[in-house]
Amino acid sequence: MLNIEDLHAHLEEEKKPILKGVNLKVHPGEVHAIMGPNGSGKSTLSYIISGRDGYEVSKGSIVYNDEDILDLEPEERATKGIFLAFQYPVEIPGVGNMTFLRTAYNSLQKARNEEEISASDFLKLVRQKASELNIGPDLLKRPVNYGFSGGEKKRNEILQMAVLEPSLCVLDETDSGLDIDAMKQVSKGVNALRSPNRAIVVITHYQRLLNHIKPDIVHVMVDGKIVQSGGANLALDIENNGYANILNNLNN
Repeated sequence: MLNIEDLHAHLEEEKKPILKGVNLKVHPGEVHAIMGPNGSGKSTLSYIISGRDGYEVSKGSIVYNDEDILDLEPEERATKGIFLAFQYPVEIPGVGNMTFLRTAYNSLQKARNEEEISASDFLKLVRQKASELNIGPDLLKRPVNYGFSGGEKKRNEILQMAVLEPSLCVLDETDSGLDIDAMKQVSKGVNALRSPNRAIVVITHYQRLLNHIKPDIVHVMVDGKIVQSGGANLALDIENNGYANILNNLNN
């Protein structure tokens, strides 16, 4: 589904490299976790996969479902099934959650030459998805993320994923700022979206999130590269020993 080869990238206004040769392959149905110390390039990788402005790729490729997507705009990547959940979801005062979701849904339908959904049918769809994720009706009536707690913002993004049904979900530090109860709720929502036809990439600093979202493969990113990959036990080792052992091995 996703094949990244020798990816190099930097901020457009700076020539200092951030990604220095990332290689990553993700298959449908898999959950990958990407861990690493601050400044290792994890969030930058998520931004470049989604096509966020402000970054320049100097070398390498990102192939998604057999198509090189580096020249595609963010909205084009979204129509092909790529979804990025932000570390800090944006508040949109004055725009109702339902209006936002229906507009996004119908934009995808239009881009795919499919029929737009009516307001009544969409209401049924959203209520069903919200019920499956244990999200109450109050959240649906409020402006997008405005006045939401950290947990509500992250749960709202999970609802967006459930409604839009992307085939590749990239979660950028979705546990950031969450207490343990909110993290459990968000993790439950993510697990509900696991599917043989959907891949999920979870970017996180801490193993605690991976107690609730069990990854198939864990990658460690250091200084712009993935330097080690393994099973879930790799995350446990990092939790117990930090990144010191991995960094020492790289320096020797």
